Amino acid sequence: MVNRKKIEEGVRLLLEGIGEDVTREGIADTPDRIARMYEEIFGGMEENAAEHLTKTFTAENNEMVIEKDIVFYSTCEHHMMPFYGKAHVAYIPDGKVTGISKLARTVEVYAKRLQIQEQMTAQIADAIMEYLNPQGVMVMIEAEHMCMTMRGVKKPGSKTVTFVTRGAFEENERLQNIFFQMIKQ
Repeated sequence: MVNRKKIEEGVRLLLEGIGEDVTREGIADTPDRIARMYEEIFGGMEENAAEHLTKTFTAENNEMVIEKDIVFYSTCEHHMMPFYGKAHVAYIPDGKVTGISKLARTVEVYAKRLQIQEQMTAQIADAIMEYLNPQGVMVMIEAEHMCMTMRGVKKPGSKTVTFVTRGAFEENERLQNIFFQMIKQ
């Protein structure tokens, strides 16, 4: 649970630490604004992907289902700076499917946490495997990291790409190639 008071105290200390006057008109309400914003952007800390993925429907078709270009915004745990991009999720049902919005909601659960992209990619795939019990899952994430854009190496536009495979996708290059072809379209 987000503790607004602690966040407000922390933001005040941070502002003082960079030399700001915390009573200045434009800054005075910033600790409260940041606390409310953190409550929203870190809302996935208290959410469980099962809430979304356990709502299923029987399906006779067991062909690949792909939801691509799922836009997300997350926060890197190393510098607490945003990273954002698109997630592409595929699974091969084993008698049941979930509503397509549930895949996007699953991405959001993990994106709304202090996170690293590599871990987020695996968490999405593992949740789908656990709660949908499909034949296999593949997840790919492409993201720009503000810690590489605004500071350090300063390389705007560079993207980090991660992907994981589970089940039927792990050893099957044909399935992987279909996935990659489909997300390029």
